[in-house]
Amino acid sequence: MEFSNKYIIGFALALCLVCSLAVSTVAVALKDRQAANALLDMQGQILRVSGMVEQGASLTSEEAATLFEKIEVLRVSAATGEVMGEMVFNSETIIKASKDAALSTASTSNSAKKARVRRIPNDLMVLKVNDPGNECYVFLLWGNGLWSTIYGYLALEQDLKTVKGIAFYEQGETAGLGGEIVNPNWTAQWPGKKVFDAEGNVGLFVTKFGQVKKPEYQVDGISGATITSVAVGYTMQAWLGDEAYGKFLKAEGK
Repeated sequence: MEFSNKYIIGFALALCLVCSLAVSTVAVALKDRQAANALLDMQGQILRVSGMVEQGASLTSEEAATLFEKIEVLRVSAATGEVMGEMVFNSETIIKASKDAALSTASTSNSAKKARVRRIPNDLMVLKVNDPGNECYVFLLWGNGLWSTIYGYLALEQDLKTVKGIAFYEQGETAGLGGEIVNPNWTAQWPGKKVFDAEGNVGLFVTKFGQVKKPEYQVDGISGATITSVAVGYTMQAWLGDEAYGKFLKAEGK
């Protein structure tokens, strides 16, 4: 049986329309579930890096929500370090703010450090953990790696001068090399590191592999992943400096 060109084109268009409608319907139907999963993932990461939940432990949405009631979500001015009040922890807002900022400045400068400083928003989110025995502060941060923007959370002890833990929840670095920033064996180096040196400058940094000279502040980089390692160090310098969380840390630190 032969078909005219009009029939073939019409059939193809109709098939495309049906498939498009089906995909759109599924996307809309799953939107709420995807948002809930994103929120649960972020809450879980924060609860783990703060020590409220063991690494590797799974959580239900209800469990995460109950534990999160022990966390204050503060809105902090980057310019003054002043706490401006509380804000709602919303995964969509966080993702949009960080990724929009990253995209808007991705090619504005050849200096990775300056680029990171410029994408820091005016209003910062600081998570104050009030769970007895796990009191700390958790900070959101992001910065350029070798191939991707790296997103993570840094937990500081109550003194706001000592690292409690770190977690990277999204990155696209080379597997087995820069991608090892998510390896628990590497992140285990961070707890106990000091944020500021004797002069009050940000001392926390990631060196090239085997080049640690000041173990109180420096984290040993990953072998074969120098660019990613040092990039993480510059991200720490930018976010903990006066352009971002620095003024808050110095004002609230003990």
